[in-house]
Amino acid sequence: MTTVPRRRAWPSALILIAGLAVVVVWALGTGPFPLPWQQAINVLLSPSTLSPAEHSVLFTLRLPRVLAALVVGSGLAVAGCVFQAVLRNPLADPGFIGVSGGAAVAAAACLAGLGQLAALPVAPQLLVSLAALAGGIGSAVLVIRIARVDGQTQAVTLLLAGLAINALAGGLLGLIAYTANDPTLRAITLWLFGSLARAGWPELVIGAPAIVIGIILLWRLTPSLNALLLGDAEAGHLGVDVRRLRIVAIGLAVLCTAIAVALAGIIGFVGLMVPHMLRLWIGPDHRRLLPLSALGGALLLAIADTMARAVVQPAEIPVGIVCALLGAPFFLGLLLRDRRLPELV
Repeated sequence: MTTVPRRRAWPSALILIAGLAVVVVWALGTGPFPLPWQQAINVLLSPSTLSPAEHSVLFTLRLPRVLAALVVGSGLAVAGCVFQAVLRNPLADPGFIGVSGGAAVAAAACLAGLGQLAALPVAPQLLVSLAALAGGIGSAVLVIRIARVDGQTQAVTLLLAGLAINALAGGLLGLIAYTANDPTLRAITLWLFGSLARAGWPELVIGAPAIVIGIILLWRLTPSLNALLLGDAEAGHLGVDVRRLRIVAIGLAVLCTAIAVALAGIIGFVGLMVPHMLRLWIGPDHRRLLPLSALGGALLLAIADTMARAVVQPAEIPVGIVCALLGAPFFLGLLLRDRRLPELV
């Protein structure tokens, strides 16, 4: 296993936590209704000093959005960290096993049928989020079932099945978009770009606790994930039930990914880049890597979303586009510099 000084972990955690504090204050003060950073801090300490308009802007629009960025970024980064460990592939991504594709198809179908579903006693946005959650989990379950061979989940088959399901989802998505009218097509396109604007308090109350619980349960598996990096046989000799570990770890990672996609749409590169970068810096020990990935994912998505709101005020750029524009060149530059993939162990 690659040797990395343990002393890097605590300074890295402190830097990420400090960065999160700064970005949260920046995000709360950024927008068409600007707020100085001193006042943003005072707001968090004493919200009663706000005028009704300021209270509405901060607590109805910005605070749930900032919290959604933290939760979604953490969930995607931790899911990516787990997929990279279980599949033993440093470039594995939560979208590889069909979660994003299935969620996109379900959300697009729901958006296309909102006229017929208007009679249901559920808010349209919450209905789309629930549809995306069901679609993401359903497609992931299908991929995992396909990848089961003689009771074992094969990593290569899992990736290939995920690619096939994503291709099928792309075809279905194109069919839905082709038959949709212009307003529906625009709504589908904006959802696919990814945005945190749709994540309000009702969605957070449902989604945030589930992602937090998923991250905590995955952190409890980190000793077994470390053993799995040595190989299936070696992990078995150390007392790890490899089959059960894969099922539980993939299931929890799928749940975190599906809820994140349901809250914010499709956002790429967070689950790929954050654990990849941190592994290069602090090493492959998941006892440190997984919680730092949660902090790093939250920080990255919070920065990207605040930039998305700040660049073209009063409009905004979908955060999925910002993540792609930031992540792709940075990641390609790293690969071109190293000319090799980092080792997991």
